[in-house]
Amino acid sequence: MKPRYRWYVAAVMFLFLLLHQADKLLIGPLTTAIMEDFQINEAQMGAVSSLAIVVASVLYPLWGYLYDRYARAKLLALASFIWGSTTWLNALARTFTGFMITRSSTGIDDSSYPGLYSLLSDYFEPRLRGKVYGLMQMSGPLGFMVGTILATQLGAVMGWRQVFFLTGGLGIVVAVIIFFTVREVPRGSSEPEFQGLESTERYRIDWETVRGLLRNRTLLLLMAQGFFGVFPWNVLTFWFFRYLETERGYTPGQAMTTMLVAIVALAAGYFVGGSLGDALFKRSPRGRVLVGGSGVLLGAGFLLITMNINAANTTLFMVLMAFTGITMSIAAPNVMATVHDTTVPEVRSTARSMHKLVEDGGAAMAPWLAGVIAMRASLHTAILGICVSTWIICAILFGVTALVVPGDVERLRHTMQERAREVRQHAA
Repeated sequence: MKPRYRWYVAAVMFLFLLLHQADKLLIGPLTTAIMEDFQINEAQMGAVSSLAIVVASVLYPLWGYLYDRYARAKLLALASFIWGSTTWLNALARTFTGFMITRSSTGIDDSSYPGLYSLLSDYFEPRLRGKVYGLMQMSGPLGFMVGTILATQLGAVMGWRQVFFLTGGLGIVVAVIIFFTVREVPRGSSEPEFQGLESTERYRIDWETVRGLLRNRTLLLLMAQGFFGVFPWNVLTFWFFRYLETERGYTPGQAMTTMLVAIVALAAGYFVGGSLGDALFKRSPRGRVLVGGSGVLLGAGFLLITMNINAANTTLFMVLMAFTGITMSIAAPNVMATVHDTTVPEVRSTARSMHKLVEDGGAAMAPWLAGVIAMRASLHTAILGICVSTWIICAILFGVTALVVPGDVERLRHTMQERAREVRQHAA
């Protein structure tokens, strides 16, 4: 494989993630327009997002198995096509019931990411994965920024339905690019033990290996951490724009500027976190997990301070939101890399799907729960209470994970050494 081609694949995957996240997350800044169109309240609007998460959660095991069984690149092209099609259907809805049903269908492709990261794990060796995954995960906040710009600049002129038609069309274009230009690569081919071997596609997914994931202590702890860890992301992306407008009195322009600063910082945090994780992982198998735990603690502290800044002090609020953003995203690339540091290549999509199933299963209620708390108290109370409490829990779980991860990393390296020996003996 030519080194330049693997970076081309990474660029295509980033484009897929960026535009898909823009499509998925632009509903946040369009929330007020949609609520006014259908004449609904915060709880009803929160339920729309929660149902899409439920659909994605239910389909994670299916996507995970398909990715580990068949060609990941072609399945990613299918996911991109589904993204475009369901977004178009959502734009066509004329009643709240129709909007809720079609919005739920957009969750079908939201569970397609595990195969993307599994494919990249076979293009990039472990020493680079934290950085590469950090770059990929920068697509989340940058996609939100793109979605925010589309919503605020085009939404007022074109209407929210036309914006959905635009992003759905981009999904179809990306599907064509992936289908015709991204090649499959043998599973496990980037592992250090397999360097120089022509093919490693001898090991395929089976149910015994899948059941073995349930004995992986690191994976189980990361799943528990993930259950709480995505609550803040779902609450902030869905409700923060409205919080700035309604409770801090920001104009749409002020809200967009503040969000863009926070989003740029958030994006930088993914790369910083991945780079720090790679550096410390070279020194200790606990490195990535310790970086993740530090990140969520810092994020909780900065958010607590930021949300209590006086509404009139917009500059200080913006600066502290930037610090919150850069710290709250440090953990994510390290979680992803740790899952792949402790699982064999042929079930990495399934492992990540199990992880995401628990993540999204726990977070499915987050937008709705925040909406209910907001109706009884305020969005300030909802955002701060949910985010800080769940990040503290995550820090504790990261600490426990640091105790067990060295053994699981060592077991994977031993397994890969045995497999490489078998492949060489078979070739001889």
